[in-house]
Amino acid sequence: MGGMNQIDIPPVLVIGATGRVGRLVIDQLLDAGVPVRALTRRSEAAALPAKVKVFAGDLTVPESLDPALSGAGAVFLVWTAPPQTVEAVVERLAAHVRRVVFLSSPHQTPHPFFQQPNPMAVLHADIERLIAATGLESTIIRPGMFASNSLAWWAPAIRAGEIVRWPYGGAQWAPVDDRDIAAVAARTLCQGGYVGGDYVLTGPESLTQAAQVDVIGDTLGRRIVCEEITPDEFRSLWGTVPSSAVDMLLAAWNAAVGQPAYVTTVVADILGTEPRTFREWAVDHATAFRQGS
Repeated sequence: MGGMNQIDIPPVLVIGATGRVGRLVIDQLLDAGVPVRALTRRSEAAALPAKVKVFAGDLTVPESLDPALSGAGAVFLVWTAPPQTVEAVVERLAAHVRRVVFLSSPHQTPHPFFQQPNPMAVLHADIERLIAATGLESTIIRPGMFASNSLAWWAPAIRAGEIVRWPYGGAQWAPVDDRDIAAVAARTLCQGGYVGGDYVLTGPESLTQAAQVDVIGDTLGRRIVCEEITPDEFRSLWGTVPSSAVDMLLAAWNAAVGQPAYVTTVVADILGTEPRTFREWAVDHATAFRQGS
């Protein structure tokens, strides 16, 4: 009968496996002894742990997901494609698996920061509606702003020893560590009791953007000058980013000036440990901000 004492755990498929959260969810699941499958657009390009079974597939080609879904028990879904195939993909998930954990956003949260017009929120709400209609056992995870955004936003200037030129330095949000998001996702995928759950995840404290830059400076042992710029100056600096994304950020920050951030205890409630502070995140990622790195 071999292996009688080991429960046969069906694999979890991670869609969005090479992204910021998906990649960390894979590590968490492997640590918990859960078999993991990963969906990537180019299987050979995914630098994933050897234990992961990698499947090539593309959200824009829904039928390409079938081999990865066949025999899986649950899916961690990060939507990384245009919206056209959402309905067909959700139908595919419902046909193959019982359980889905969806990485959404806090678009229902009654705080001005999250209530600005946002095309991503419209897409997320649509996916949630479709998932609910299928009868899948679902959990929705809604992280606020990621601590790791500062890698894209501020690290280039800080590494170069330049001034950080940024709008709405007084805008407050509660940076959440990617590792905490991934740990919550893995817990809800592995353990019972979270079906139907809807969780807004934030870091433990409200910090202005300027204060976040100061924290990074503290961890590097030097003062970083932060210069306030206008929204139009920001638009011209970030001209390579889609204007809808830039407008969305500017609107959210504008609404968050002088408003304490929305802070939840969900990370601690689910994991039993306090969420990481932005300072902890900055210390652990200090090399990304050091000159010459």
